[in-house]
Amino acid sequence: MIRHPRVGITLLAFLQAMMWSPAQSQQETVRGDTAPFLVVLGIAQDGGTPQAGTKEHLGWTDPAFKRFATSLALVDPVSHQRWIFDSTPDFREQLHQLDEIAPAEGKPGLAGILLTHAHIGHYPGLMHLGHEAMGASGVPVYAMPRMRDYLRDNGPWSQLVHYENIVLMPLADGVTGQLNERLSITPFLVPHRQEYSEVIGFRIQGPNRSALFIPDIDSWEEWDEAGTHIEEMIAEVDVAFLDGTFFDDGEIPGRDMSGFPHPFIAHSMDRFAELPPEEKAKVRFIHLNHTNPALWSDSDASKSVLEKGFHLAVEGERIGL
Repeated sequence: MIRHPRVGITLLAFLQAMMWSPAQSQQETVRGDTAPFLVVLGIAQDGGTPQAGTKEHLGWTDPAFKRFATSLALVDPVSHQRWIFDSTPDFREQLHQLDEIAPAEGKPGLAGILLTHAHIGHYPGLMHLGHEAMGASGVPVYAMPRMRDYLRDNGPWSQLVHYENIVLMPLADGVTGQLNERLSITPFLVPHRQEYSEVIGFRIQGPNRSALFIPDIDSWEEWDEAGTHIEEMIAEVDVAFLDGTFFDDGEIPGRDMSGFPHPFIAHSMDRFAELPPEEKAKVRFIHLNHTNPALWSDSDASKSVLEKGFHLAVEGERIGL
């Protein structure tokens, strides 16, 4: 059963039993550049842009036309802690990008990696933590029960657990976890293909503002049937990163896209058309497929998103919390 994050409460005893590790207390007042922030490390669908097998694409020779797979980083400048949401095939470049934005000591200098699910764009970057690569030690990887079992019981991921490159940490649907004194996250189940694991989104709470991260979902209407309404969730946060994989039907020539398990951006904008302007402005579409014309700022699709009062996630964008 899918539950709205509002019903999730912080259960100290539960989290302690489930191995949550409270971070060192921070007493500083949140002002100016001491505020935690999210930074967008990637906006593309799992395969990135250009995708493998794409023979002619400007991205092969011009980095301006390259887009990394979807990931967010969470940074606390006071505690100097950093977390990454999902570990993509572009993890190597994204970690370097994060090091440029908010340097940290150690390998890889992460307080944790928070996984949404076991599709190829969301966890394979864990391989870079292994002894064949950076040889990380004890990196907390937060995941739902099936996702933890999948990593623990299947190679090569099980080797990361065996060698203690990573330490699997529990997430539970609707249960809020404190990352440190100023930051918390609430995972929640979403309807999407679950071949190997659950699929979740996150509500991210800072001292001043909050954000929603839902990179993959089948449809908003399926959620309606379960009693969860995306409009209510948008109303409760300051920024909402939402699944924008495809722009509209007909985007992929020769294929009927009506049954694709993602809400088209065009459909989402129609659904949200009656929202007040301040609610629309919270939405940032993310996880764009390489065929999605909204990837490019000079496209009619991209311009239409902005004209209708919504936004598209941009790599390098920072959101203060």
